[in-house]
Order: sequence, then structure tokens, then C-alpha cells
Amino acid sequence: MSPNLLLPEETSSQVLRRRILATAGTLLLIGTYLVLVITQPTGIAEGLGQGVALVTFAAYLAAAVMLLVAVLPDLPVSTLTLIPVALALNIILGQFVGSVMVPLYLDSIGTVLVGFLAGRRAGAATGVLSTLIWSLFAPTVLPFAAGAALVGFLAGTAARFGALRRPYLAPMAGVVAGVLVGVVSAPVAAFVFGGTSGVGTGAVVAAFRSMGDSLLSAVTRQALISDPGDKAIVFLIAALLIYALPKRLSGSFAFIRRYRVLGQRGTK
Repeated sequence: MSPNLLLPEETSSQVLRRRILATAGTLLLIGTYLVLVITQPTGIAEGLGQGVALVTFAAYLAAAVMLLVAVLPDLPVSTLTLIPVALALNIILGQFVGSVMVPLYLDSIGTVLVGFLAGRRAGAATGVLSTLIWSLFAPTVLPFAAGAALVGFLAGTAARFGALRRPYLAPMAGVVAGVLVGVVSAPVAAFVFGGTSGVGTGAVVAAFRSMGDSLLSAVTRQALISDPGDKAIVFLIAALLIYALPKRLSGSFAFIRRYRVLGQRGTK
């Protein structure tokens, strides 16, 4: 038996339950995001003492748990500690970069790392969980949970279709992911923060506003500038970290083996 202690084979009914959980979690994520964008509730950024914030937190937490339970059989037991490390990495880097004059975020390296290693559902769950934990002491990040989930989902998708088989493909996939995430996150940034979610990104929004753009237009344009560059850097860093892992460790992930995520690199 390998020391990585992979979980045993599943029955067809177990596989079906996992798929139902994954679908339910995904629908709950999307539904919560749409409700926030459509209703634009006030008070959500004031902490869990507000009813709307508490309900939003609970909905996103339930979605993350569903996704995580659905993917657990794909994770080696010895590497489950990766997710807490990824959460800490996201929060520490995001908190630091958000306070400096850099129009980037760098708050999703851990999410992308998990998505690359364990797939879309694990990446999405990690993105949501990092946002929820971060929101306990920085409530304004809570509405961005769906965007964080999308980052993890897209990272897993990119890995599944070969983005890690060549070093230059990872940042290219990051650019595409950044465009999609920017479009999804812009409406939330506009109604929660007024476009000033970070020192650097807020300055870019202010510049577009001074040129006559509406708030949503300015935030969207800022996101389409910042997010592709940010995700290109994040995807590249996460890919380099995975390339540096011992083959035995990266190969312990069922997702890596099933989709030949590392191509020839993972077989040498």
C-alpha cells in the first residue's frame, strides 16, 4: 500500500451521490451570486451581525461543503493538509497586496494550486472557503466568494485540458480566466465597495471615473485590466510550484493521473 493512502474504490451509487452534491453546490453558488447582484443588499459588508451577511455566509459555506465532500475521494489522505495551507496563503497575500499601490490581488495562488492538483470542485471549494474565513475579520470580501470559486473551477479546467504540460500555457490560461473572473466580480465590486476594494485597484477605478465612466463601467474596465494580469501571474506561480513538487507527491492526486495533467513531465 502506498503511504499516500488513497481512499478505496467507490460504488456507482457513491459516484452518483458525489455528482449530485457537486451539482447542488454549484447551483447554490451561482444562485447566491445572482441574488446578491440583483438585489444589491445593503449592510452585507458590515459583518455577520447583519442578517443578509449571515444568510450569504451560510449559503456559501453550504456550497463549499458540498463541493468539498464531493471531491474528497479524489484526494490522498496525506495531502488533505494542502487546503488549509492554501487558505492561509490566499488570505496573507491578499491582505498584503490589497494595502499597497499595486493594481493586482494575488489572493488566489492557493486556490489555483488546489485546482491544478485536485480539479475543479476542489479548487472551487478552496476559493469559497478562503473567502469565508477571510470575511470573519474582513467582512467586505464575503460577496466575492463566487468569483473566488470561479478561479478554482477555471484552474481545474485549465489543468484538465493541458495548461500545465508546457510552462507558457499556464499564464495564457490565467489571462483567459482573468477576463471571465473580472466580468463576474465587477458587479459585486461596484455595489459593495463603490469600486474601491483595494488601494491600487481603487486608483484605477477613480481614473476611469474621472474620464466620465459610470461606476459599473469603470469597475469593469479596471477588472479587465487587473484580473488578466493578476491571474496570469498567479497561474504561472502555481504551475512552477507544482513543477517543483516530487513526482511521487504530485502523482498521488487522482486528478493528476486521470487527466495526465503534467503530460510527459509527470511520467519522468
